[in-house]
Amino acid sequence: MKPIIVIHGGAWAIPERLVEGSMTGVKRAAREGFALLESGASAVDAVEAAVRILEDDPVFDAGHGAVLNADGDVELDAIIMDGKTLAAGAICCVKNVSNPVTLARSVMEKTDHVMLSGAGANQFAASLGIEEVSTEELVTQHAREEWGQYKYSDAVSNLFNMEAAHDTVGAVAIDAEGNLACATSTGGITNKMVGRVGDTPVIGSGGYADNQVGAVSTTGHGESILKVTLARLIIYHMEQGASPGKAADKALLHMQERVAGCGGAIVISAQGEWTAKFTTKQMAWASMEGGTLCYGLNPGEKYTEGTITK
Repeated sequence: MKPIIVIHGGAWAIPERLVEGSMTGVKRAAREGFALLESGASAVDAVEAAVRILEDDPVFDAGHGAVLNADGDVELDAIIMDGKTLAAGAICCVKNVSNPVTLARSVMEKTDHVMLSGAGANQFAASLGIEEVSTEELVTQHAREEWGQYKYSDAVSNLFNMEAAHDTVGAVAIDAEGNLACATSTGGITNKMVGRVGDTPVIGSGGYADNQVGAVSTTGHGESILKVTLARLIIYHMEQGASPGKAADKALLHMQERVAGCGGAIVISAQGEWTAKFTTKQMAWASMEGGTLCYGLNPGEKYTEGTITK
């Protein structure tokens, strides 16, 4: 199988000041994740590494770019899933961890559980020797300003079509052995209620991977995604014979019509066909396949080695 990786940096209305950084970040994550795949690494290794890059980049709402909840704290969610075995690991409402996706992988590989939350997730991180970092290290000055300016209802009132609504990051990959994986990570929505958990860490909503069908990482309004189990809905349409692009389009349209929710998804099929789809104003995405980098930002755009096609 020819290795492929696809990355997203969140589906929302990306302000001009973050456009260049968003595109640079997703392209870097795609290149480095693909380099791992080319060297023989697993799909799980590749998606974890790619998401870690985005978590370390303050441009994105994950890890070091996280937003603040109603109490002015950081609460992080993440998921990772192995399509070969259907093993999964997730964490939610974890505080002050630099790379939630790596903690989620540890839940998958080092416990008998699928998800750990809150204080328990932090205790598990401490047992692994993962150091806590300060809130100041994880949150940008702009995020603090947004926290003081916007209420949670403001951040979602226009369904992620306003610049206050930061979002998730994610990756899907297929490796040389034909194994699939997904990973998704988020810092949530500005001024969310303490303890609020969105779609990201929930299997079938924030992500899903199954070697028999495909892998998906979603992004957008978490409550809407949860209501339609967006990732698994896309997989369902693929099981019925739809291509990744048509499956994502159908599922996103259903979410928009049924619960008035906007979002996006990146998808790879077991045959190596991939797509990046969204119903928000923008979504920064990038892919690497056969050494070729593709990327886009606005609806209908696809850049390949500097050439735009529609």
